[in-house]
Amino acid sequence: MLDHVILGVGDYPRSKAFYEAALAPLGYELVMEIGEVACGLGTKGKPYFWIGAREVSGPTHVAFASPDRATVDAFHRAATAAGGRDNGGPGMREHHHHNYYGDFVLDPDGNNIEAVCHLPEP
Repeated sequence: MLDHVILGVGDYPRSKAFYEAALAPLGYELVMEIGEVACGLGTKGKPYFWIGAREVSGPTHVAFASPDRATVDAFHRAATAAGGRDNGGPGMREHHHHNYYGDFVLDPDGNNIEAVCHLPEP
């Protein structure tokens, strides 16, 4: 089981603003910040996802669990409004499995950020 993930970002203030907006529909909020170089976002006071100013080593794929398909759609709207670039809008990805509903957005550094729901439509 993972405790947290740290993603290096090239422009910390820009990425912090992007992730605060993009992850809000999933219930994530800023939990902790270390100076003006790193922060942890999470839920219920626990920072699960960290970003930090450092050299970006290349595109990374991070997927966030979504409780339902509507929240995946909300993630897409929030992430693209915050400056993310569409990398495969909300929809079924049946090549993974028949209930895989996901969305892919490129963050300001080109990382592929996904929101995914594995549940069937109610």
